[in-house]
Amino acid sequence: MQLKHLNLTVNDVEASREFLEKYLEMTCVNSRGKGFAAMFDDNQFVLTLMKGKDVQYPKTFHIGFPQESREKVNQINKLLKEDGYEVDSPIESHGYTFYMEAPGGFTVEILSE
Repeated sequence: MQLKHLNLTVNDVEASREFLEKYLEMTCVNSRGKGFAAMFDDNQFVLTLMKGKDVQYPKTFHIGFPQESREKVNQINKLLKEDGYEVDSPIESHGYTFYMEAPGGFTVEILSE
């Protein structure tokens, strides 16, 4: 079994979409105004974003974006910092990883093995 689709309710669909496109190389394949966007990754995983009010996910909720190498994790981390995001440097944990709150109100994990 393989997970192929996830829907997220977010505070700001446009900001979430732009973040996912720029830093995580997802592609927007469909959108409807400011309330909906459908995103694909290279493996045809579908992430849909829907506008909500006062979105609050549980503290430990996050979405993982595995990368092919530690260098790619470092590259994303550096770009985020250069663009003004407050992110901790990657650490060794269950992989080489860091977490951050993405625009729209959800947490992402960027990691490699």
